[in-house]
Amino acid sequence: MSTHTEPGISRKDAFLLLTTHLKNEKLVSHCLATEAIMRELAPRFDQNPEMWAIAGLLHDIDYEITDGDPSRHGREGAELLLNHGVSPAIADSIQKHNAEGLGLERTSVFDHALACAETITGMIAATALVYPDKKIASVKPQSVTKRMKTPHFARSVSRDIIMECEIIGIPLPDFVAMSLKAMAGIAESIGL
Repeated sequence: MSTHTEPGISRKDAFLLLTTHLKNEKLVSHCLATEAIMRELAPRFDQNPEMWAIAGLLHDIDYEITDGDPSRHGREGAELLLNHGVSPAIADSIQKHNAEGLGLERTSVFDHALACAETITGMIAATALVYPDKKIASVKPQSVTKRMKTPHFARSVSRDIIMECEIIGIPLPDFVAMSLKAMAGIAESIGL
C-alpha cells in the first residue's frame, strides 16, 4: 500500500477521530465542506478521491488542541494523525495548509489544493449567509468571485490562498463553481 495513494484510515474512523478532537460544530462543518471540495478536485488531477477527501476532513483536527495557535496548528495535527496510521502524505499536506504559521512552503498540487479548498469554504459560507434563505443553493459562482474583490467582506478569508487554485491550473471561476457544487452536495450536513 503506497503512502501516496492510500489514506491509511477509513472515512468512518477519520470522522470519529475528528469529532473526538473537534467539538465545535461550525469547525466540523468547515471540515466536512473541505472534504467535499477535495473529493471533487481529486479526479481533476487523477488522484485518489478518498485520500484527498480525508485530508480535507482532518485538516483542522488539532484546532481546539492548539487553540488555533498558528505556530502549532497543523504540526500537532500531523503528529496525531501519524500516530493513528494516517498516510504521511496527508499529514505533510495538513501541516502545509498552515505553511505561513509554521514557516513551511506548499510545494505540491496536493498542498495547494488543500489550502485553497479549506479557505474557499469561508468565502462561500459567508456569501450564502447574506442571502435571505441563507442557503448554498441560492449562491451563484459569480456572487462569490465578485465578493472576493470586496476587502471588507469576509475579511479574515485570505484571497491570496484561494488564488492558489490558479497555481495548480484551475481558473478562479472554475474553482468557485467546483467548490460550490461540492458544498451544495452536502448542504444539509453543513447547515447551509
